[in-house]
Amino acid sequence: MFYVKCRNNRTGITYVYESESYWDKEKKMPSARRKLIGKVDEATGEIVPCGKRGRKPKDPDGKAAELEEKIRAELETRYADLMQQKDSRIASLEAENRQLKAEKAEFKAALANVMQQYK
Repeated sequence: MFYVKCRNNRTGITYVYESESYWDKEKKMPSARRKLIGKVDEATGEIVPCGKRGRKPKDPDGKAAELEEKIRAELETRYADLMQQKDSRIASLEAENRQLKAEKAEFKAALANVMQQYK
């Protein structure tokens, strides 16, 4: 068994495979089996496990949960401000609506008076 490095030109990632040569009786020629070990970290040159053999733990030090909580808190404050603005806008529009309805009622009453005079 030996290790083979293959670079994916489309993504630019170098993968490391464990290759085992064997004789294929049907084809009557040598062949190879490859198993994915991981990918090469460009910065450190280390092999980072990936695939079925062993992925990295999703959150080894809890930073993702901490970041998620921080983002959630920020979103809650933003949405609280937006909800407050929305509520104040709704209140002002309702007050304006009441005022316009009152004016409409006055105009209707005035129109009714004018109609009575010209009948």
